[in-house]
Amino acid sequence: MLPLRKKLQFIIFTSLIIVQFSSCVSTEKASYFSNVTNSTIDIDKENEKEPIIQKNDILSIYISSLSPEASAVFNTTNTQATSTSTTTGSTSAGGYLVNTEGSIQLPILGNIKAEGLTKKQLKASITNLINEKKLLIDPIVTIRHLNYEVTVIGEVGKPTVINVPNEKISLLKALGIAGDITIYGKKENVLLIREVEGKRIINRIDLNSKDFLTSPYYYLQPNDVVYIEANERKVKNANRNQQILPAILSSLSIVAVVISALIRK
Repeated sequence: MLPLRKKLQFIIFTSLIIVQFSSCVSTEKASYFSNVTNSTIDIDKENEKEPIIQKNDILSIYISSLSPEASAVFNTTNTQATSTSTTTGSTSAGGYLVNTEGSIQLPILGNIKAEGLTKKQLKASITNLINEKKLLIDPIVTIRHLNYEVTVIGEVGKPTVINVPNEKISLLKALGIAGDITIYGKKENVLLIREVEGKRIINRIDLNSKDFLTSPYYYLQPNDVVYIEANERKVKNANRNQQILPAILSSLSIVAVVISALIRK
């Protein structure tokens, strides 16, 4: 018959083995573009189109000309305070809100349609209107998005809303800011939700495919939502943990009872 010390060592060793195997999670290859070889990829400029202006966008519009005094009147209300959320909180920004009718209200020029246009098209529209009314000589119109934001959620290190001050961000950079996809995220089935002209468009993206590098979804647009879905391993591990953990706790309780009984002998 084994002495008490040997019995305790055997019980503790066995318990540690059970816990080790129960908590072990095999890793998987966490890589992007697994089927991409050394190559040169031509960038299709069609995939870098300017974002379309949507309702509720906030635009900074600054109008200048050879006469600063004459131009000043067009910029008197371009300091309207608006709350804009960022990755670090909310900031105050001035600009023109595209209203529910898809228009903006500019001093002197009045109501101007903005929804459905690019910044370049809106700039041309405002410039033409100023020239037609002969309000300024050689007007220069500068337009920027003030609420250019994208959202990254799901199986990433740090789900977040990203403010994009330079108005250009790739999906890969957004994932980097969000802490990258975890080993439990599906790289081959990334969900992108985009609003275009009052419609929500849903796209599935394969980050392991070379085609993504030339797709229209390589660069994100304002208000895009990127969702990384959990893979089957994450789901199976979650279900297995729900089954195994109670068993482990019960086993440890029994071990504690046995040790206590042996010690009392």
